[in-house]
Amino acid sequence: MAEIGRAIVKMDVDKLVNLLNKALADEWLAYYQYWIGAKVVKGPMKDAVISELELHATEELSHAELLAERIVQLGGTPVLSPDEWSKITNCGYDAPADPFVETVLDQNIKGEQCAIRTYSHLLDITREADPVTYNIILKIITDEVEHEEDLAALKEDMELMLTRKK
Repeated sequence: MAEIGRAIVKMDVDKLVNLLNKALADEWLAYYQYWIGAKVVKGPMKDAVISELELHATEELSHAELLAERIVQLGGTPVLSPDEWSKITNCGYDAPADPFVETVLDQNIKGEQCAIRTYSHLLDITREADPVTYNIILKIITDEVEHEEDLAALKEDMELMLTRKK
């Protein structure tokens, strides 16, 4: 089966699998960053922020599923150890050491912007070379753009609320 999956790809499949594994590491780290942020966040509009972070965590986990399935279809092995995530990540991990809502939102906005850059590059290299991966990445980047917009809107609402109280 992997032979057929590899045969339609008009680029170095091992390079593609490597890039997909880096994105997979990003998704696992993003999942945890959202999940743990929802547990520790404090401040104004906390409940709305928790709800959004939990939703995004679920979606990041579904992105990891899509990427892992594609890696296997291509005959590759998804990154097997969480120890590897921080070594191969594109976007890193920002621990919510300061749990204030604005800080947590800023960290996650930064993460989404990195994800958008990463997936934009993957779209560029797979557009002509691998339509299956391209369609998976298109779905993921659509979600990532929506995540960034959601987080920015929450931050804007919070800032408006805080400035109107003064």
